Amino acid sequence: MRILLIEDSKRLQRSLAMGLKKAGYSIDVTGDGEEGLWSAESYDYDVIILDLMLPGLDGLTILRRLREKGKAVHVLILTAKDTVEDRVEGLQSGADDYLVKPFAFEELLARVQALVRRRYGIKKPFIPIGHLQIDTTKRTVTHKGKTIELPPREYALLEFLAMRKGTVVSRREIEEHIYDERVEPMSNVIDAAICSLRKKIDKQGKPSLIKTRRGMGYIIE
Repeated sequence: MRILLIEDSKRLQRSLAMGLKKAGYSIDVTGDGEEGLWSAESYDYDVIILDLMLPGLDGLTILRRLREKGKAVHVLILTAKDTVEDRVEGLQSGADDYLVKPFAFEELLARVQALVRRRYGIKKPFIPIGHLQIDTTKRTVTHKGKTIELPPREYALLEFLAMRKGTVVSRREIEEHIYDERVEPMSNVIDAAICSLRKKIDKQGKPSLIKTRRGMGYIIE
């Protein structure tokens, strides 16, 4: 899943980016309000983490402009402004959640996970897929209680397809939501990742959980 962090504190940028990447998220970072607004309007993010006091444009202005343009991306305000009035204004301006600095990273991560689930209409942290159980909180995949070891990128790919269960997911969508770096148009990186994932999660002799729709993408039915 892809996150946009708009935060002008370099120290907080580094720590949050490191923590979120370790948790398996792809993340883009900027400390400038105008650049943050451009990124938020130009790309499809799962969650935006937004500071309020920014150079260029302040966070509330960014939020209001996104909502005026119909952008439905989930936004978590992360700020030192902690009065009830500040929280009410942020939520009434279109934020989905509000977290006051200082904060525990574990709480921020839990809130991000909840917003991602909300985006894809999932209430519980567990997603059953065939013979598998995906725990989106612990970021694990199990079969009959036994953990299937997956590298972070492959887990993120499976989780993304699982959250879009019943929908064909294009290569472009996978690229934008899972990969930090740009994937070359003729690259077989995504095909190779799907192939490796299938080897680890599919039952021998049984149809794959991940179906290919040629010319369209992949689907978990």
